[in-house]
Amino acid sequence: MITFALSKGRILKDTLPLLAELAIEPREDLDKTRKLIIPTTRDDVQLLVVRATDVPVYVAHGGADMGIVGKDVLMEFGGDNQFELLDLRIAKCKLMVAAVEGHQRQAHRLRVATKYVNIAESYFASKGEQVDLIKLYGSMELAPLVGMADCIVDLVDTGNTLRANGLAPTEHIADISSRLVVNAMSYKRQYAQLQPLVDELTAVVAARMSGEVSS
Repeated sequence: MITFALSKGRILKDTLPLLAELAIEPREDLDKTRKLIIPTTRDDVQLLVVRATDVPVYVAHGGADMGIVGKDVLMEFGGDNQFELLDLRIAKCKLMVAAVEGHQRQAHRLRVATKYVNIAESYFASKGEQVDLIKLYGSMELAPLVGMADCIVDLVDTGNTLRANGLAPTEHIADISSRLVVNAMSYKRQYAQLQPLVDELTAVVAARMSGEVSS
């Protein structure tokens, strides 16, 4: 049995059509089922649907053989005991620094609100800058509006939420998309089972990219 850990939310919505092209579809309605391990239309594949930040944990510790998770999560939490095999090119967005439009840099040390504290610290350190980090788990845009932070580090998709709150991107940190990761030990022990799935996904992504280019 191959266990796939999938991220909840937007990534899941983009992942299911991708897996469907491999004839892997959940046998349960994911919006209604209370099951934690979901059987699929392939008898040798089952799904775990978990929080995005938990996907690399399940994969690293062998709770799942493979997983699909955003590059931002891998950058923030690392990827011990697992390999990143493929950029699936779904759930694309950008990791950005953003601030109130027209904000003037103050003399004090920059205060940065984010849930990506490791990424933010590393990014600003690469510029030779020490910052004060404020960890938040949501509504990052609020922090500069109430004077709690000078800027934020967060994912930006359309930018509509930033604009609606008078913020604008100021620095680009990384392009983000969902990645296929695999448990290092599973990949060695079950290579004959796992590699065909990797090859199929690679072919599907390549076909989609070719379609995008031709259109």
